[in-house]
Amino acid sequence: MSNNIWVFVQQDDGKIADVSLQLVSKATDLAKDYNKKSGGNAKVEAVLMGDKVKNLAAEVIQYGAEKVFCIEDTRLKNYTPLPYTKVLVELIKEQEPQIILYGATTTGRDVGPRVASALKVGLTADCTELEIGNYESRGESFENILYQIRPAFGGNIVATIVAPEKKPQMATVREGVMKLNNPDPSRKGEIVDVASVVEDSDCLSEIIERVKKEKSVNLTASQIIVSGGMGVGTKEGFDLIADFAKTIGADVAASRAAVDAGFINKDHQVGQTGVTVRPKLYIACGISGAIQHRAGMDESAKIIAVNNDPDAPIFQIAHYGIVGEIGDVIPKLKKAFMAKA
Repeated sequence: MSNNIWVFVQQDDGKIADVSLQLVSKATDLAKDYNKKSGGNAKVEAVLMGDKVKNLAAEVIQYGAEKVFCIEDTRLKNYTPLPYTKVLVELIKEQEPQIILYGATTTGRDVGPRVASALKVGLTADCTELEIGNYESRGESFENILYQIRPAFGGNIVATIVAPEKKPQMATVREGVMKLNNPDPSRKGEIVDVASVVEDSDCLSEIIERVKKEKSVNLTASQIIVSGGMGVGTKEGFDLIADFAKTIGADVAASRAAVDAGFINKDHQVGQTGVTVRPKLYIACGISGAIQHRAGMDESAKIIAVNNDPDAPIFQIAHYGIVGEIGDVIPKLKKAFMAKA
């Protein structure tokens, strides 16, 4: 078995999913850590499949992949479970990577468990952090194991999961939690053409038409976010949040409680069951700061919290805190911004 770290690169209509590039970036850090601790030669490799997708391999290399296995087949144009699983399983058996990472997208959450089941290995879902470390069990020591870290029990604890006895070690990782490397157009890597093992008999389903619903907002790319919670009070109260966000050039986000209350749609949800964001500025309005929400925004560069409860947990991670009613504070912030604009 090799020491190499693989990333399943998801592409849709010729565009690589952001989470895949984030995972390639993270894999470079894991490989460096692995090699430093073991004196090994772990490499970052990626698997890219689809129809006429070889041109995308260069982009994957720019973010840190040293080798890209490229499988082109018209029957792989759109994701379908059986063909994708068969290709991955056969390639994994041949190359024997140490670790495989998938984005926790609809596709990654489907194909990852299928591959794990076929190979009879474990898979940890929705990780928020990955590390290389050692592990001891029943008097046996395992070195350079993948620590698969994720919230558990409703976000009340953080669990570290290991699978030392079965390889490859596999995990799906949430979008936005891993930092993206700066692409290096000068990086060189190897592109390996792999013959497709897909047969017509593997294609039990056919996609006749794809209808994609665009998200109303892409919070993972936002630099300034104004987020509202139950403390906003009503759906109409979010109009105040939206107006302030528009004034300062921000996007609107929300806590799960606000989404569940029907104040705003789920595309705007930040937290353990929403998206993870790292904006330059995050303004939390009427958000108590439960750990489930903090897990999705606590790495923001600057956090401003507005809450009428001085003991709200959100103030524990905020760089600046304002105690007061949303209806009083937000108009004053808007007025102050406009006066200096």
